[in-house]
Amino acid sequence: MKSSGKTDTGNKRSNNQDSIFFSDTSVGPLPNLYIVADGMGGHKAGDRASKMAIDITVDFIKKSSLENPIAVLKRAMVYANNEIYKAANSDVELNGMGTTMVAAVVLNDKLIVANVGDSRLYIVNNDIKQITMDHSLVEELIRSGELERKRGRNHPEKNIITRAMGSKDEIVPDFFEIDLCEDDICLMCSDGLSNMVEDDEIKDIVLENDSLEDMVRALVDRANYYGGSDNISVVIISR
Repeated sequence: MKSSGKTDTGNKRSNNQDSIFFSDTSVGPLPNLYIVADGMGGHKAGDRASKMAIDITVDFIKKSSLENPIAVLKRAMVYANNEIYKAANSDVELNGMGTTMVAAVVLNDKLIVANVGDSRLYIVNNDIKQITMDHSLVEELIRSGELERKRGRNHPEKNIITRAMGSKDEIVPDFFEIDLCEDDICLMCSDGLSNMVEDDEIKDIVLENDSLEDMVRALVDRANYYGGSDNISVVIISR
């Protein structure tokens, strides 16, 4: 496996509430691990939540004796959720903090993905396909037929998340298992990228660049070029 990642404050925010983790080598029983988390809350709470989510999840996985990758990810994320929730309720400055999380593991020709919130994982080849499903108010309106998808991008309630780690004492991550082709590129990102750059343009940028590092850098630069209104995080994985 090969990967590259970058997180950037963007042009409008004073601090970065995103956190990322990527390892092409084993983490506990998992052969590799990739995570993007986008925190929310106050000035300090959002970055605390995303960092806690990744640190606790990775540490739990390192110590896990489970073998099934879905069970490992689920237990780790549930535990991290509980710890964030407890921290949020024990400190008034952290009240209301939470974070999205999208995590991925590659097992030979299989991709295992878990997500909570609206950080995304795409598969890019000659096309681009969003694998994860946003846990957001806008996505629920689209799925119910109350809103056209093309209008959802600029909806005033675009940033309302319906599921986040740390916001409740229980969390249920979504899981996806995907068959990977040899040339597939996996792209994980926070909404600081997906809200600023259209999916087709994301695909074009990936295909126009030769190295993973160049892809990541170009995507972050393009989001900033379009305004950089939020923190931007990207992790790209290939075989």
